[in-house]
Amino acid sequence: MHEMGIAMQVVEIAAASIPPEMAGSRVERVNLKVGKLAAVVPDSLRFCYDVVIRDTPLAGSVLHIQEIPVTAECGDCGHSWTADRPEFRCGACGSGNVRIVSGQELEIISIDIEDP
Repeated sequence: MHEMGIAMQVVEIAAASIPPEMAGSRVERVNLKVGKLAAVVPDSLRFCYDVVIRDTPLAGSVLHIQEIPVTAECGDCGHSWTADRPEFRCGACGSGNVRIVSGQELEIISIDIEDP
């Protein structure tokens, strides 16, 4: 389960991102963007996050995951679409010159910290 490793990294990055002047403040929420192609199971990541945050500055915080759909764009005609299945051809012109625009994300967007 690679979600445990991801959860550990998220907690490490989030804890290191707390400004020194806010040390001791409670982290309320960590907000992530996770693309559908990132090969992450959101429920598993939340479970692992809850295990990892114990005895850290993030204890008691919530992991909020925004799932990003897969969008693709044709390099020939510019048509873009949300892909709900693997597609290697443009639905508008039939070209195979397709690139993934979104859906591979795995990034921390923000960290919500309580006001002292």
